[in-house]
Amino acid sequence: MAILTYREALNRAMMEEMEKDPLIYLMGEEVGHYQGAYKVSQGMLEKFGEERVIDTPISENGFAGIGVGSAMTGLRPIIEFMTWNFSLVAIDQIINSAAKINYMSGGQFPMPIVFRGAGGVGGRLGAQHSQAFESWYAHCPGMKVVCPATPKDAYGLLKSSIRDNNPTIFIESEVLYGTKGEVPEQEYTIPLGLAEIKRKGTDLSIITWSRALGFAEEAAKILEKEGISIEIVDLRSLRPLDEQAIYESVKKTNRALVVEEGWPVAGFGAQVAYLIQKNAFDYLDHPVERVTQKDVPMPYAANLERESLPNAERVAEAVREILR
Repeated sequence: MAILTYREALNRAMMEEMEKDPLIYLMGEEVGHYQGAYKVSQGMLEKFGEERVIDTPISENGFAGIGVGSAMTGLRPIIEFMTWNFSLVAIDQIINSAAKINYMSGGQFPMPIVFRGAGGVGGRLGAQHSQAFESWYAHCPGMKVVCPATPKDAYGLLKSSIRDNNPTIFIESEVLYGTKGEVPEQEYTIPLGLAEIKRKGTDLSIITWSRALGFAEEAAKILEKEGISIEIVDLRSLRPLDEQAIYESVKKTNRALVVEEGWPVAGFGAQVAYLIQKNAFDYLDHPVERVTQKDVPMPYAANLERESLPNAERVAEAVREILR
């Protein structure tokens, strides 16, 4: 096992895939000479040159559209958004073009494109740069949505996303880029739509993804000291969704809590809660509960940002309420 940061794992995945397939290229703001706003593309310009690592102006709608068009003609673009907050400028290209062309063409135009970049809340970046948009994109059929939480998962899931012939929304948590974890030295992929049990337990299932996995793991350690055994299901991808993993965990623990970084209204956790009550209702000893970000634009002040976000203590308290 190698110890890599989250950004290094992503970099390795892209490097390896671009070495194998000359049809793959990376395009976005500052991906080349600056080596990525978060240094995820470090060393790639030097290795692959300006024809395959392409710096763009601040023009998300334009370069997302170029990516869609090039995917239609046989290339395999990786389109980086400096942050998913900026993807809103390109949402027409993503939703009305990338997600629908394969379907509307009767399969004549596969869409092997990955849109990737930093998502969720950073640190004191204000309301316009602190938003978790995975539920927006998961709402739209025709795309896959991937939200890795660890370096190991980031590597394996990105490789699978690049090889997929469908458009993939790959959301990297902004605060996880510097986190470290074990990544096998041998090449591997992780199938999209396969959840993982990150912690086994018997009293309650926490279903989560991306940065919120950290809140769940920290809460589980707090609760373990109180004699409470938590099972953590990391979804890893929201489309396709590993429903069976959710149901199997809930059938074992009989209680479920969904933890997510996004807002509560129409958040993806609401879909998870619906599926549990629909397909595992007879196994529930308590209604499914959720812990989310507060239903406000993200404040800039550090103390208010902390108050708005989910955290381990909020998760632990929600578990105690369910078990009471």
